[in-house]
Amino acid sequence: MESKKTSYRSKRPKIIPLKMDANFFFEKAMQSLDRYRYDKALKYFQRAVEYEPRNPINHCNMAGIYSEIGNYERSNEILFQIIDDIDPAMTECHFYMANNYANMEAFEEAEQALLRYLEKDPRGAFLEECEEMIEMLSYELERPIEIPHIKSREVFFEHDKARGFMEEGKFAEAVQLLKEITEKHPQFLAAYNNLALAYFYLDQMDLCMGAIEQVLAVEEGNVHALCNLAIVYKQQGEQEKLQQLLQLLRRTIPFHQEHVFKLAMTLGLLDEHRTAYLHFRRLMHSGEFAEDPCLHHYFAVASFHMNQYDQAKRYWEKARQLDTNSAVPSFYLSHFDMLCEEGKRKANAPVSYQYYLPFEERLREWGQKDSHLPADLIEDAILHSSLTWALQHGDESTKLQMIQIIGMLGGAEAEGMLRDCLKREDETDRVRQAAVYMLQSIGAKEPYLTRMDGKEVYVYATSSSELPEWKTQWQAVIDLATDAMRDRYDQCQKHDMQTLWKEFLGRVHPNVPTIQKPEGWAAALEYLTAQMHSSTITYTELSRRYGVTAPTIRRHVGKIDEICGLKEKMSNVFSPFQEQ
Repeated sequence: MESKKTSYRSKRPKIIPLKMDANFFFEKAMQSLDRYRYDKALKYFQRAVEYEPRNPINHCNMAGIYSEIGNYERSNEILFQIIDDIDPAMTECHFYMANNYANMEAFEEAEQALLRYLEKDPRGAFLEECEEMIEMLSYELERPIEIPHIKSREVFFEHDKARGFMEEGKFAEAVQLLKEITEKHPQFLAAYNNLALAYFYLDQMDLCMGAIEQVLAVEEGNVHALCNLAIVYKQQGEQEKLQQLLQLLRRTIPFHQEHVFKLAMTLGLLDEHRTAYLHFRRLMHSGEFAEDPCLHHYFAVASFHMNQYDQAKRYWEKARQLDTNSAVPSFYLSHFDMLCEEGKRKANAPVSYQYYLPFEERLREWGQKDSHLPADLIEDAILHSSLTWALQHGDESTKLQMIQIIGMLGGAEAEGMLRDCLKREDETDRVRQAAVYMLQSIGAKEPYLTRMDGKEVYVYATSSSELPEWKTQWQAVIDLATDAMRDRYDQCQKHDMQTLWKEFLGRVHPNVPTIQKPEGWAAALEYLTAQMHSSTITYTELSRRYGVTAPTIRRHVGKIDEICGLKEKMSNVFSPFQEQ
């Protein structure tokens, strides 16, 4: 009997004790949030508070749930408790209270909470959001909001201007302006975060990390800075650091929707699709971004990665309805069968969170530093199809980019695609101009057949002002300008520069000025090209880059402008088209 008893005990399964702590209940709360079970999530957060009553984050999560379900009064009670009893330094609670009061339409109380936040938090983590709330409260109260002892609105204007530079890809200009802002307003953390991004896009990683560290030294939980840091870790291959940071980001539940958006996008880019999906779904249910086509695209991509293909199609269709000018939703809908195999996601299907076509992301990764596209890009059927499709169906900006990429393909196929582009009668002059320039660049034989006003027309890439010969010193000017403009201008802008130079030479011939220092003329061409395309550039900057004096550049600019009459015909000069 004894031996049987021993044998029976040996077969009993081992019982692993369940560790009931704040982290356990936090995870349970997150699971409940995933299912929109706010009642259960609230109970679990309450249990987390019982285990860690002095942890303000647990209390803040409870306040966030109450706000989510519309119980703004209870949310504010908890936020007051945090400020009064737990952590007075958690000044963002005042901002959260202002949001709650605004949702309750208690606009006077919202104003007071907002002013308390601005007075107590000179670091300005929510300054951008405060500016939006100030405008809203001013409208609702029908009077201006008096804001003492904080930054003037000039800093907001300058910051918006810097963000505009970044959206246009003018990262060097953004860095210069953001550095000025941070020097004048070192507490403006939003400017540091955007400065970090600008450095990132310029591939200046040390400076990028420095800007991120400055933010985290002031506010270690800054969502934007942590998200930027995660992207940098991925870029630099710091897998161990990235995984540690991801553990934190997976557990983060931002209170403010702008932070939810930033976190969701970052997690998506880091292939954390499940968590990104949950955050995007939360935003979709909020109503604030209901008419944002980008968010519909992001949620469609997250749904696609979660194998919810019908839902992905619905949201791409909605994005297409909201943004009729974008080729992105239409591309994914028209190529959906190429992205899936037998009801499953195709391996390595290029479905990107970024709101542009699939090949564009690959090109950004590649860097466009060589003269030819990588072989794997050319051979990828989906990416190649997206490139061809965009040249036919994209907007003008997209088509101009496609022409530049097709030129990198080279060969007979590229020439055929460009010639087909010219034959489409509904193309804009600018697209035709770019196609002609690219055909010339790849050595395609002139003339080039196009259709305009229902007629077939032969066009040439050369200037209407023919020159009897082409001198090496003239070409040296083009070569210098092209090299200096390589990473700052697109192909069409460089084409405009060359056309301007040819027109100038043709008009002054045979009395062409002696080209003793081609750098000065090249700098003048870049200055005028920037002016034609409404870009900001200074003589001082050009002087530094080309190694000539500012007065020399200014003198050459005046000469070219005088001969070519740019001021009178800045908008639509330089058309290369002429009938044969």
